[in-house]
Amino acid sequence: MDHINYALSTGQGTGTMFDDIRFVHQALPNLGVDDIDLRPETGDLNLKSPVFINAMTGGGGEQTKKMNAIFARTAKETGMAMAVGSQMSAIKDPSERSTFSVVRKENPDGVIFANLGSEASLEQAQVAVEILEANALQIHLNVVQELTMPEGDRDFKGALERIGLIAESLQVPVIVKETGFGISYETAVKLAGSGISAIDVSGYGGTNFAKIENERRAKKLEYFQDWGIPTAAAIVEVKHAFPGTILASGGIRNAQDMVKAFVLGADAAGLAGSFLKLAVEEGESRLIESVTELHEDLAMMMTALGAASIQELRNCPALVSGNLANYLLMRGFEPASFARPGKN
Repeated sequence: MDHINYALSTGQGTGTMFDDIRFVHQALPNLGVDDIDLRPETGDLNLKSPVFINAMTGGGGEQTKKMNAIFARTAKETGMAMAVGSQMSAIKDPSERSTFSVVRKENPDGVIFANLGSEASLEQAQVAVEILEANALQIHLNVVQELTMPEGDRDFKGALERIGLIAESLQVPVIVKETGFGISYETAVKLAGSGISAIDVSGYGGTNFAKIENERRAKKLEYFQDWGIPTAAAIVEVKHAFPGTILASGGIRNAQDMVKAFVLGADAAGLAGSFLKLAVEEGESRLIESVTELHEDLAMMMTALGAASIQELRNCPALVSGNLANYLLMRGFEPASFARPGKN
């Protein structure tokens, strides 16, 4: 509950670098809104919507159980997948399991992601999947959050080996995600050999867990509050290293950010903080309405760009400038390639 309350009070960041991307308008798109197919190509994740509810809640008693029920019903109503927050609390304390299992109860046929940290064992991963009858497992990387957390971990050895063992042994796909600080090219190269199905870049610019954890400690680690790879840059970093499904999250505010993420190479986009704020402040019906509006806005923009599918957006030219262009150039990527896709 501390994390939820501080996420609401500290708000969303603004450092994603999506504002440095501008679409090139196509005046002859040769398709209509009804021609748009929003189903993404996400391999064995089998997502029906390019939008999903990312990991937030669970393990906080009755309050988080109610929140997860709201998100599960929203996912069911709109065809989205949903991830829960870390289930370690439920593994350590079985009385917390119902705060997670309510998701499957409310959405019996939906796509649900279990969630554990990279410290988890194979046995714990199997339990997490069983609690939810999950379709996939998210393993989150949160070194900066743990270092800032007063009671957090201080040793991160062996994480890649544990991820590889879980990916090899589980009967469901494994997704590796960050918690708001981004995945680099170097990390994605390591993960590419681990047998996982997807990477969620979870970049800088959304909910800032260093800022949240600093609210919970006496001596604040200010240097971690501006730490991380902006979400737009993280998508490009991972795209150049990882052949599997790429999920975008971290400060995604609207359908325009999503389309930009898809142009850069993401296959689907996860929202957490903005969904949480809507659910708490305006309620379940407004949350469902907002997801419907996101789908409508995606179809409108894709029509204007002449892209009938999420995959076709990668062929749509876009101009990358400003800080994002500078970042990509310094990292050895070519921002001009997005202005003339397929011509380099």
